[in-house]
Amino acid sequence: MTSQGTCIAVVSGKGGTGKTSFVSGVGTALAQSGRRVLCLDCDIGLRNLDLALGLSDRALMDFSDVAQGRCPLSAAVVEHPKVSGLYLLTAPVSNRGRPVTETQMISLLQEVRRRFDFCLLDAPAGIGSGFRLSASSADRAIIVTTTDSSSLRDAQRAVMELSEYPQLRSKHLVVNRVEKRLLRKLHRNIDDAIDTAGLPLIGVVPEDEKVRLATNREVPVILTESGGAARAYTNIAARLCGRRVPLMRL
Repeated sequence: MTSQGTCIAVVSGKGGTGKTSFVSGVGTALAQSGRRVLCLDCDIGLRNLDLALGLSDRALMDFSDVAQGRCPLSAAVVEHPKVSGLYLLTAPVSNRGRPVTETQMISLLQEVRRRFDFCLLDAPAGIGSGFRLSASSADRAIIVTTTDSSSLRDAQRAVMELSEYPQLRSKHLVVNRVEKRLLRKLHRNIDDAIDTAGLPLIGVVPEDEKVRLATNREVPVILTESGGAARAYTNIAARLCGRRVPLMRL
C-alpha cells in the first residue's frame, strides 16, 4: 500500500448514466488487483451504492458521523465479505442535522488517503451540493456520460463546474451504456462524445443487461461475469493503476 492514496470523484451531469454501477464495478476490480479500496456514497437521502456492492443494510454509521466526529473511520466502513480489500462508507439516509462542510470532507479524505490506495466518491447526479462536496475534496475526477444528447450536454456543464476546483490533478471521461446499434443509427461515435465533453477518454463501457441483473441480486457484476461491462470495469481499473490497456472493441 502506498503512503498516500488517491481520491477520485465520479460525477455525472444527469441521472441514469450508470455512475453507481461504474463505482461498484471499478472499485471491485481495483480491490481484486490487490488495492485497498473505499467506495464512498455521497448521495445523501438517495444512496444505493450499498445495493450495487451487495452490502445492503450492513452499514450502521455514515460519512457524516465520521466527518463530524461522532465515530472513527474504522468503525464506519464496512468490508465486503467476498472481496478482500473492498470497503463501503455510506451516505446519510436524510438531510437532517448539520450538513457536512467542504472543510470537514477534506479532513475526512485526508485520513482516507492514509488508509486506502483508492477512494471512489459516488457523487449524486447533477451539479448541486453533493457534487461540490465530492469535487472539492478529490484528487481526480471522472465524468460518466452516455451517448445521449442531453447526457453529453450535461456532461459539458459538469466539466465547466469542475474547472472551479484547481486541486483536481486530472479529469477523464467514461462513455457508459454504449449501444453499438444505436450509435450507428444516430450517426454518432465515441469521438463525438469526447469532443462534446472536451476530456480525454479513460474508458468505454457497453450496455449490458447483466449489470442490472447483478444489481437486483445485490452482487457486483464483476464477481459473476468476465465479459461486457465487467471487462470494461477491469480495464478502467488497470488504467487507473497506470497500466496501458487498449479500449474495448464494441
